[in-house]
Amino acid sequence: MLQPIKSLLSASLLLFLLTSFAVAESTVRDFGAKGDGVTDDTAAIQKMVDSGAQSIRFPAGVYRITGTISIDLDHAGPVAISGDGTATIKMEAAGPAIRVIGTHGGTADPKSVKPNVWEKQRTPMIDGLEIVGAHNEAIGVEINGAMQPTLTRLAVRKCLHGVVLTGRNRNVLVGECHLYENSGIGLYLSDLNLHQINIANSHISYNKAGGIVVRNSEIRNLHIGTCDIEANMSLEHPEAANVLFDVTAGSVREAAIVGCTIQHSSVPDCANVRLVGQPDLPHKVGHVTIADNVMCDVAYNIDMKHARSVTIVGNTLFRAIDACIQAENCSNLVIGANVMDRIKDYGPADTNNSVRLIDCRDSTIQGLHMNGDADPMAAITLKNCSRITVRDCTILDGKKYALWIDGGEKIRVTDCLFDGQGEKFPVHQTGNRVDVRIDDDSLN
Repeated sequence: MLQPIKSLLSASLLLFLLTSFAVAESTVRDFGAKGDGVTDDTAAIQKMVDSGAQSIRFPAGVYRITGTISIDLDHAGPVAISGDGTATIKMEAAGPAIRVIGTHGGTADPKSVKPNVWEKQRTPMIDGLEIVGAHNEAIGVEINGAMQPTLTRLAVRKCLHGVVLTGRNRNVLVGECHLYENSGIGLYLSDLNLHQINIANSHISYNKAGGIVVRNSEIRNLHIGTCDIEANMSLEHPEAANVLFDVTAGSVREAAIVGCTIQHSSVPDCANVRLVGQPDLPHKVGHVTIADNVMCDVAYNIDMKHARSVTIVGNTLFRAIDACIQAENCSNLVIGANVMDRIKDYGPADTNNSVRLIDCRDSTIQGLHMNGDADPMAAITLKNCSRITVRDCTILDGKKYALWIDGGEKIRVTDCLFDGQGEKFPVHQTGNRVDVRIDDDSLN
């Protein structure tokens, strides 16, 4: 009696394993895609998405598409899109090659997530794919309304934008990605309401209109870490930056840019990190930490207008054209122990290592180390500033003044070393000043 039962169990187990293996091995080619770079595979790929298959796999090949692959998560269910080897999607039309659409309207709080989002839409994933644009308005990936979308090992090039997040999303992960040589923006957060995004270990470079750009959005908890972000500017887009928070509308707060190399452009007025707020509402961009990065080779390493509560500490900044750090109409800045220097191998000694605060208030500059500044006027300039502390700074061998105070009030300078400047007296004061105090120890 036991032998027939064992045989029956063995047959059932074998059938289960064969069925599971067959399901796991289904790919877009099983739905008619060729991957030969010639056939239009759009309909075949969309057919697999619409079938309810939750693992959309691309064997190695080039998949030519002429329209957007649209993934309606509430219809398709939780979907993972992945490539074997180097699978390439070649997008020959305007718009995104892959569009992911969800319905999540809540927050990041689990209590706000509706049951259908957990059941059908959770954690859409894109992994191990290359998307190449063959149309000047092609976009790599667009995501709207998703909960926990995760992009890994994704390469996008020759498109307009690499990845676009728009509408509403929550808890986004972008890691180990290459967003490279696109005519627009690498990672574009546009018209977006988003809390919680981590951008890590990625290479975002040679995108002509910006590397990581936020515009017209409401963003909280934005983390950029251990990325190489380089040369994301062009003469066609002088406003661009490697990292740009454009908050002329909307708000960006609770952001960290940590442990990155951010560099390189000869475009006039370009910046590595640029924060642009609203003149009458400078708190709309704030609670930002910029720490432990290496930045160089631009007009401004850090450029801020109308920002509040920004901490800049632990960075290595060099080879700026106009200034290493410039802030205008900002408040509650802490510019801490950063080093601004130029190593001999990095060209002639013409680096502008300067720090300029213009119409700023309620801020502290502490622990800066600046060597060989070539600014034509001063290493540190305070113009029409109020309630500013400058302390424990070392400014050596500059071209002219160590510190220039032009107007302002309630300024304290203490425990600094200013030495080897081009002017015999290292501090220069002009304009109307009220309650400016400089201790003698700062005038060596």
